[in-house]
Amino acid sequence: MLDATKIRFQKLRMADLPLMHKWLATDEVRQWYGKQDTSYQQVVEQYSPAINGQEPTDCFLIVYTDTPIGYIQTYKISDYPDYSQYLQVSDDAAGVDLFIGEVAYLHQGLGCLILKRFLREIVFVNPAMGSCILGPEPQNKVAIRAYEKAGFRYLKTVQIPDEEEPEYLMSISKDEV
Repeated sequence: MLDATKIRFQKLRMADLPLMHKWLATDEVRQWYGKQDTSYQQVVEQYSPAINGQEPTDCFLIVYTDTPIGYIQTYKISDYPDYSQYLQVSDDAAGVDLFIGEVAYLHQGLGCLILKRFLREIVFVNPAMGSCILGPEPQNKVAIRAYEKAGFRYLKTVQIPDEEEPEYLMSISKDEV
């Protein structure tokens, strides 16, 4: 069993984008996060606005001991009105997206531990955030179980235009963490 105290979060930097590109190219990540081949230039275009403070998303590497093992991000859902209109959640809701990119760390029970720690140390440190929403695909049973173990509960299923699969929205409030 891996040790939850060895998990930490490090702000994503431009220098981390080759690693992000590597992870986004793996079958394990592409199955649920990204879906298509992504060039290095597309990774730069996707993540550099947030890294440079031009988008209101906070991006982090998930680090275990000294090894980057995955990616996690948070944002205020209402900061993205095109997306928010389909979710219809409260204005104080944060969104979180994550994946474990290093195959050796998959299916080790880390998802729940990462989420609990991220909620306490990053998301709910912001007093403006009252709840957090995750939106895995309904078929992503492994992620859904991990999110349930972290305290998230099913909210509703929504179909976002231009997305192939619906989102199985799950929620947790600040006072449940």
